[in-house]
Amino acid sequence: MSDRHDDDHDNELGRYAYDGLDRVLHEKARLGIVTSLAARAEGILFGDLKTLCSLTDGNLSRHLTVLQEGGIVEIQKGYRGRRPQTLCRLTDEGRQRYLEYIAVLESVLDDAATAARASRRARRSMPEGWSPA
Repeated sequence: MSDRHDDDHDNELGRYAYDGLDRVLHEKARLGIVTSLAARAEGILFGDLKTLCSLTDGNLSRHLTVLQEGGIVEIQKGYRGRRPQTLCRLTDEGRQRYLEYIAVLESVLDDAATAARASRRARRSMPEGWSPA
């Protein structure tokens, strides 16, 4: 006989491990970069991406390097007139990893909402003499 209740998902091994939270994407600045790029399949110029994400040239470069090495972003160099331009785009793999990451974030939000509802119910039903810590 198992100690696990069939209807109790909280006891599942690793239930809240959220292994799908991709460490490369999970960093705040990189999440902003990838989200910006996901909204524009044609890509974004480096300067525009820098503005959108409120990053310095150096910070954006560093994060783009991590994303590029991870196969998430591709970078293309070119010219507009005589000015050099750098275009940043998500790779197909990067777009897929981003969508998978977002699905895991959605499960985190669902779990958090469920926990908040349970917490409110528990506070209303505290035994006399007990109070939340």
